[in-house]
Amino acid sequence: MQTKAKQALTIIALAAVAMPAAALAQSSSGDLMALSVDDLRGEMTTRYDAGLALTLDRAVVSADSPRFLWANQAKAQCGIALGFLKTGTKDPVSVGKCVDAANRMNQQTVVTVQMPPATVRNPACDELIAGIVFYEWDSAQTPDSAMPTIQAAAQNLATCGWKGLSISGHADRSGSDAYNDAISRRRAEAVAQLLIGQGASANLIEVKSFGESEPKVPTPDGERNPQNRRVEITVKN
Repeated sequence: MQTKAKQALTIIALAAVAMPAAALAQSSSGDLMALSVDDLRGEMTTRYDAGLALTLDRAVVSADSPRFLWANQAKAQCGIALGFLKTGTKDPVSVGKCVDAANRMNQQTVVTVQMPPATVRNPACDELIAGIVFYEWDSAQTPDSAMPTIQAAAQNLATCGWKGLSISGHADRSGSDAYNDAISRRRAEAVAQLLIGQGASANLIEVKSFGESEPKVPTPDGERNPQNRRVEITVKN
């Protein structure tokens, strides 16, 4: 008996899937009422079978949608209409409700899922040097042109997850060792203060100076070189 019941349900489900598109079209009950009793019975039976199949579909039953409720309504109203048709009566109320429920049952619900915007990592976060500031000869005055570099370094310190910044001052080889040690220190401290002014935490900034001992461009002693008069902002990971 169970096998026969399963076979019957399978036949009903296949019949619902195989229904011609015209049978599931949003026909008005007025159009259907113009059909003969036999033709109307066929339309009601098609909708009844479709509703029954959906009420037995586990995916529809468990889905969080009103489709299952409309399938039950279609099965009930189409069944009432078929009951009237057994006596040759075309009941406009039950026919109308059958058509409406079947149409709603077969409407596809489109669910729009809002995807979060893709996170694009700032390539600057992967750099080891956050910036370099160059100085005029015999000057520890940070040029205005360096502010975008300093602002970017302070901002990236907050957003890139860096553990801190190392600020290293340098000088060229045009002065004495003592002079170059002092001016490289003043340059590094000037950049550090500007970073703090842009929101960088003072606890995350380390200030160092190297005088003329680590030139960017090797030169003879006493030679001026703009590439060596610099402050390097290095990332601490």
